[in-house]
Formats: sequence, C-alpha cells, structure tokens
Amino acid sequence: GEIKKNQFLVGFALETENELENAKTKLKKKNLDLIVLNSLNDKGAGFKSETNKVTFIDKLENITNFDLKPKQEVAKDLMDKIIEQLHA
Repeated sequence: GEIKKNQFLVGFALETENELENAKTKLKKKNLDLIVLNSLNDKGAGFKSETNKVTFIDKLENITNFDLKPKQEVAKDLMDKIIEQLHA
C-alpha cells in the first residue's frame, strides 16, 4: 500500500484481542482505504461457518458495525462500501 495510484486498497484483519485498535493500526501501517475486521469472539462468525460478523473501518476511521449475516450478504455490503467510498 505504499505506492498507490488510482487504487482502492482493502485489507482484512482477523483479531481476538484489542480488535479495533489492532485493525486501525493495520489500516494505517498498510496505507489502506478500508479494513474489514473479523472477530473470532462472536459465535457463528469466522471460518467454518456460512455466516460472519464484520466491522468496516475506513481511512478516516469511520466505523460501521454489522450484525451476524450470511457471508454472501457480507460480500455485498463490502462491494457497496467500496462503491460508496469511490464516489465520495
């Protein structure tokens, strides 16, 4: 993420402790536009599941929390957020 021209970079963080702090650190360190925080602390979220519960954090550190939902809906939410950010 150091050199980016006309790119929108999304990262993913799987955290178990200090979730928001660690995700924000990764967002800045990797020069991302958006990071998707996955928590292993929520039942029904993460790997080996058809559902997930995520939090989006943008480069201005705006936080959007989502409830547990099917992973297909999470993917749609992510695409919608990217499109929204590109048109901001």
